[in-house]
Amino acid sequence: MTTLVERPMGRQQDPDGGEAHVTVTREPVAGRRKSGRSLAESLGRHTVLTVLALFTAFPVLLIVSTALKTPADVRVNPFGLFSSFSFENLATAWTVGRFGEYAWNSVLLSVPTTILVVLLSTAAGYAFARLQFWGRGVLFSLIMLGLLVPFFTYMIPLYFELKTIGLLDTLLGVILVMTTGGLAFGTFFMRSFFLNLPSELEQAARVDGCSEFGIFWRVMLPLVRPGMLALAVFMFLYTWNEFLIPLLYLPGGELRPLTTGLYMFTAGRAIDIGPMAAGTLITILPVLLVFLVLQRQVTQGFLAGAVKG
Repeated sequence: MTTLVERPMGRQQDPDGGEAHVTVTREPVAGRRKSGRSLAESLGRHTVLTVLALFTAFPVLLIVSTALKTPADVRVNPFGLFSSFSFENLATAWTVGRFGEYAWNSVLLSVPTTILVVLLSTAAGYAFARLQFWGRGVLFSLIMLGLLVPFFTYMIPLYFELKTIGLLDTLLGVILVMTTGGLAFGTFFMRSFFLNLPSELEQAARVDGCSEFGIFWRVMLPLVRPGMLALAVFMFLYTWNEFLIPLLYLPGGELRPLTTGLYMFTAGRAIDIGPMAAGTLITILPVLLVFLVLQRQVTQGFLAGAVKG
């Protein structure tokens, strides 16, 4: 049973000039207890999240601080904040470590792969979600095998296949490998978006005389743009951070992206902490910027496509 507490609020004068009286309000005790408990829960939740955020961000802050120190400051105070601001480590990593070339190679690998995966996955997702054709279920199951078969089981045969057809140690070969590797997830992801769209949209478009391609291009495609954007960001992060595929299929070294370039740069520089931190900062900075700028759209896109699968 809820208990009420009467609390005086103030005196009011009678309109007829009579005696003043006191007004009271009633506040439920259970409501106050619940409000206090909610405040304590919220405070505890925010405290835990703040500690986890600081724990997660500490390595990134340490890398940024080390990359912006002078070499002497790195040797004297390796774990503290920089006492003097310097770009010397970044310049060393960019020129001596060839991170400028590696960054351009990463762009040449990530951008075409992302565009190809988004376009092909959108078309395939629409076909498997909205079109009726023979063998649709079997073909979709075969594509989904790409999510189940580990890359380690076929990476060596794929190496010799690329060598046979002349695509080993080429950007095109790596782009094709990463594109096919991302198609299974991309098709599954975009199919869930098209399944969420109501069929009345197609029927109304057909009544208005729209062709099948017009339904896809003019009616369906604008409605799944959040999913395409989320998939594009996810694929860009995946291809930018990919390490094993470029390491295997780009053995020459001239076309290395940032991930394998950082590995080769740090392999013989165990003491040069400053340039290594600068190279790491150059590698992760584009990924952080993309995620920070588009994190809201990515979250909304993944939530919008998480209803059906």
